[in-house]
Amino acid sequence: MPKAGMDMKEGKIVKWIAEVGQKVAEGDALLEIETDKVNMEVESPADGTLLRRYFEDGDTVPVVTVIGYVGAAGEAVPDGPSTAGAPQAAPQAPKEEKPAAYEFDAAVIGGGPAGYVAAIRAAQLGGRVVLFERDVGGGAWLGRGCMRRKSYLKAAGCLRHIGGAAKRGIVLESGGVAVDMNKVHAYKQTVVKKLTGGVAMLLKSRGIETVRGDARLTDAHTVTCAGKSYTAGSILLCGGSRAGTVPIPGIDSPRVVTSDGILSLTELPGRLAVIGGGVIGCEIATAFAAFGSEVTVVELMDRPVPMMDGEVSAAIAAAMKKDGVRLLLGAQVERIEDLDAAVRVHVAGHEPVEADLVLLSVGRSADLTCLGELAGEIEVQRGKVVVDALCRTNIPGVYACGDVTAVSALAHSAFKMGEAAAANALGGRVEADLARVPSCLYTMPEAACVGMTEEEAGGKHQLLVGRFPFSANGRALASGEPEGFVKVIAEKRHGEILGVHIVGAAATEMIAEAKVLMDMEITIHEAADVMHAHPTFSEALMEACADALGRCIHLPGKA
Repeated sequence: MPKAGMDMKEGKIVKWIAEVGQKVAEGDALLEIETDKVNMEVESPADGTLLRRYFEDGDTVPVVTVIGYVGAAGEAVPDGPSTAGAPQAAPQAPKEEKPAAYEFDAAVIGGGPAGYVAAIRAAQLGGRVVLFERDVGGGAWLGRGCMRRKSYLKAAGCLRHIGGAAKRGIVLESGGVAVDMNKVHAYKQTVVKKLTGGVAMLLKSRGIETVRGDARLTDAHTVTCAGKSYTAGSILLCGGSRAGTVPIPGIDSPRVVTSDGILSLTELPGRLAVIGGGVIGCEIATAFAAFGSEVTVVELMDRPVPMMDGEVSAAIAAAMKKDGVRLLLGAQVERIEDLDAAVRVHVAGHEPVEADLVLLSVGRSADLTCLGELAGEIEVQRGKVVVDALCRTNIPGVYACGDVTAVSALAHSAFKMGEAAAANALGGRVEADLARVPSCLYTMPEAACVGMTEEEAGGKHQLLVGRFPFSANGRALASGEPEGFVKVIAEKRHGEILGVHIVGAAATEMIAEAKVLMDMEITIHEAADVMHAHPTFSEALMEACADALGRCIHLPGKA
């Protein structure tokens, strides 16, 4: 029985649509239920045969109670219903009894987005919790990575706005603008200190014991840190990630830094070479180009941020080139040569790139040191811990979430996994729903997306595609930020929104609305009719939906 609303506690079966023994396809309606708010159809979760119905028409059933099974013909199923849910995909981790002798109900290794959220959620649920962190509250996400980049990018954005001030009639008397990297660095440190201090306060307010140091598993219920052992009924592995590397000759040069190191600079490099044109590489390239560095990005693929929609990548490439960033695409670094006061980056098929500093930005790899003595027992594939939808590893009582897993390397994904793992560690059954994870790029302009790219969707569905340029948006024009567009991809037959891709000012804020529309299964027909305040950037999303239907008011008619 689905939980169709926050307050829903039970549902009434109005009628079964499928009969026992009937073959069904994923998405077929199995039965109709009535809740206190709506009537709705419950769809089959998979292809198969309806093997068992535990309740019949007119029965009222508590939420999350199993009401039937779909599986292979002849497959054995339980004789009676339960609230345990359907069998989970491998790895299986049977629930075990947890003796009261453990010091803690949950031990969390790692204080990043997954770890500190998991610790707080476990404490909210009444658990005795200990959190281990080698660095600061918030982990590398706050202390060395994501949030520090956003501070630099805001400074870069300020420079861009100042540069455009004259055409608005604002005259700068001093005759120029300069960047003081010491102050940029100091301001960034102030932001980081406030955020990490905030995390520490939240942990303390929940009575969570925090232990500093490198923590490792001794067994499935024991963590060792700083020479002391701690026991817990459940252990949550949230060890995070570390900057990745590649086997390039000369990569160990002192003039080659990772994303951790470059955000600690107090002097601006005159020439910066960036190896890798993914999210981190493009963001840092954008910021340092705005600060005044001569920036070259070398990307192995034929476009920057290649995981994004093709139109988005093209728009970001054009914006970076406009800002003076040199892009070498479809190019491979062969070696790095140290010079007296610089380095020379040799790129196949191109003239060597000389730089004062090289940023190596080729992704991040899971930090699996937290596995400790269980390193050979916990299932790992391609350097990542394998978990199921409940964030369980193959070891009973041991969970994993965030960057140590192969699920998603984004902070907001880690938040959701942390909440789910904490609930499950304390006896619950909560799946981390990561079906539609928004991705954000904080360049200038910004970019954000959720769902399928047009390339992905086109191979599976007949499509409706709508676009609306910010150059036709009143707020964007008044703000002097007309670059970019909103692109909406929908399935033609039913109007299901499959993907939304945005390039432009406020893109990373607007993507939340797209995520809500998709999660609530609002069709493109309904989304096109949602009233938006005017003038706003977000109107462009509604306009793009209307364009997909051929009825956009603020675009010229199509021949």
